[in-house]
Amino acid sequence: MFSFPRQATAGTLFSLAAFLAFGVGFAPRAAAQTGDPEPRPMTFMDIQLMKSAGSWAPSPDGQWMLYTVSTPNWEEADRQSDIHLVSLREGVPSNRQLTFTESDSESSPTWVPGGGAFLFTSSRESGGEGSGQQLFLMRINGGEAQKITSAKDGISGFQFSPDGQWLVYRSGPSGQQQLFRLPVADITDSDPIQLTDGEAGVDQWDWAPDSKTIYFTRADSFDEADKERREKGFTVDIKNMVTPLSNLWSVAVDGAATEQLTNDPSVSIDGFVISDDGRWIGLTGGSAKRYERNITQARLYADLYLMEVATGHIERLTENYEVGEGGITFSPDNRWVVFAAPDDMTRYTMTETKAYIREVEDRGGSFRKLGSNFDGSIRGGFWSEDGDEFFFGAGIKVTNQLMSMDVESGEVRQITNERASVSVNRDEDSGVYLISYSDPSTPSTVFYLPDLDRVTDRDTWVQLVDVSPEVRNMALGKAVEVEWTSTDGKTAGGVLTYPVGYEEGTRYPLVVSIHGGPASADVLSFHSTEQVYAGAGYAVLEPNYRGSTNYGNAHRTDIVGDYFTLGFDDIMTGVDHLIAEGIVDEDRMGAFGWSAGGHWSNWILTHTDRFKAISSGAGTMNWISMYAQSDVQRNRRFYVGDGFLYEDFETYWDQSPLKYIMNAKTPTMIHVVEGDPRVPSPQSVELHMALKKLGVPTELFMYPGRSHGIPDPRNRLVKVVSEMAWMDYYVRGIGEKFEWEQVLKTLEEGEGR
Repeated sequence: MFSFPRQATAGTLFSLAAFLAFGVGFAPRAAAQTGDPEPRPMTFMDIQLMKSAGSWAPSPDGQWMLYTVSTPNWEEADRQSDIHLVSLREGVPSNRQLTFTESDSESSPTWVPGGGAFLFTSSRESGGEGSGQQLFLMRINGGEAQKITSAKDGISGFQFSPDGQWLVYRSGPSGQQQLFRLPVADITDSDPIQLTDGEAGVDQWDWAPDSKTIYFTRADSFDEADKERREKGFTVDIKNMVTPLSNLWSVAVDGAATEQLTNDPSVSIDGFVISDDGRWIGLTGGSAKRYERNITQARLYADLYLMEVATGHIERLTENYEVGEGGITFSPDNRWVVFAAPDDMTRYTMTETKAYIREVEDRGGSFRKLGSNFDGSIRGGFWSEDGDEFFFGAGIKVTNQLMSMDVESGEVRQITNERASVSVNRDEDSGVYLISYSDPSTPSTVFYLPDLDRVTDRDTWVQLVDVSPEVRNMALGKAVEVEWTSTDGKTAGGVLTYPVGYEEGTRYPLVVSIHGGPASADVLSFHSTEQVYAGAGYAVLEPNYRGSTNYGNAHRTDIVGDYFTLGFDDIMTGVDHLIAEGIVDEDRMGAFGWSAGGHWSNWILTHTDRFKAISSGAGTMNWISMYAQSDVQRNRRFYVGDGFLYEDFETYWDQSPLKYIMNAKTPTMIHVVEGDPRVPSPQSVELHMALKKLGVPTELFMYPGRSHGIPDPRNRLVKVVSEMAWMDYYVRGIGEKFEWEQVLKTLEEGEGR
């Protein structure tokens, strides 16, 4: 099942020794099993074999937590997950695995009302009646799981009613799923009752707080002919084909007839949220126009509405069209309605977001903007129990912290100050606080927090999971925040990872790892790829160049209208800073990035020859052709030039790396997924052809798939290993050229170990 990109050719630069050093076939658990105290560098295969945990589910009484552990299956290029149980008070030592399957996965653990047992979904026992994911019941004190459903088309979502009396799940053919009901008191012996019926299926759905009603969205029609033609093998992909509008409906849990609650032909209901008292429903209504409704950019061409349940009256809250507001939330006391939106709501922007608040019952009233004193974004998060504060996470330079906003004054304050990535969340059902945490030496984990007031007291945190203990037996490079002055006098920053065994006064080879986005940031969390480079003797710079988040709105938007210049200057002055500090050898430097990081890699290629090697991942070359090829357009206009492309080609061309391709001299490896919808592969083909014709060493790896990232883990391994081999050969002058057959043999040997 090992698959290589068909564009890879003989003569690609690899070293057999390098592959072995990268650990293809090395089991990271070996050191922990033998008790070997000698730390070793991290390898790319270590990354592939790392477990991950998620699906946190605290018990209703706040004593326990269910969660899943996902284990890679290298031979099948897949992952398998099981369910674990941990005491919130005792933490990691109390962990107990509850399910044990080798091929099937268990997911979505959910406590049965009252505790003591839980439901989960799994494809185990899928033979016979019912296929796909089914519901199973298991008790936490032991025993076998009991199958609850045998739905012909499997299960796609389930919820218990707020009063704990009912279980409702969704099942049916794709696009035609309906809701079914089971009584919790007799969940193992009752036959399901179908609650909804219709040509089209149920999309989003949720319980009313009184447990008597379920609200759901449903398309106005279902294209039976389209379904039939696909079943008969006519699989042509029609871009932006006509799709029906959606509306909000309700159905009584006692089986009464469904009722349509919205019916505006100019609006398609994309989502909704219900207030805790059940009196109000916040709606997101998208455009009814075909090409606007089907765009990828979420929340564009949509506005927010407020429905009063008792009367059915719908109030339009926003009328901004291209402004992307976040979904509505309600305060715990149901007094306030709140949404997030850009600081400037008069036009399309990709700027920091603020909170907009109004009393729910102030029909037609204006919204008050909160958080104006905070030069960052306010979104997501949770309320204090009294509704006086709103807590949210925000990026502060190279960290992520917990913030608080006072609802009355709108003032924002920083609560945590960890040199790490911290995200605090409150489980709505149990009231339990959980902290997602990672720092440069700690892969992502989760802690229990007994009381939010003690979030700054690390001694009170209880670690609940530890799925990557092997990392403690690895030699890691020290990662620190670094800042420097850019060409325009402004401060830029990022993360520097020192090579393992760093000695002051010695200059090391450098790789610049450029993040995507560009509205993103590298922080002091566990960066596995960068640690592999550190273990191989490289210094690694992750610059948060202009266009990145976490440094304020001006830093984020300085690239608007001139996409590359300041970001390029930030990256290059960051490199100069490390050279001036005596850390980096300026004659041994390389750069790589994916998506926006690939864009900047291409700009670096065409604007400097200071680097010895470049790897471009899913990068743009020509903004003009990219505009039509990509699945998003409006953000291109925002960054490159807010004029209409077809009336202003020069603005887009002047900012295209392809215009300056004659300057390219650096050996460049290119990686892209063949069906990438975001940065389509023709952009990479243009770069590859140009470099070939110019005589610049190049290789193009075209990975199978239809996603913006490489879907197959084995191909992801090929990407990073070949990329490092490219850097080794051109930056450090080590390694040799090998045919693909030799590489295949090496990987096959590694898989067998």
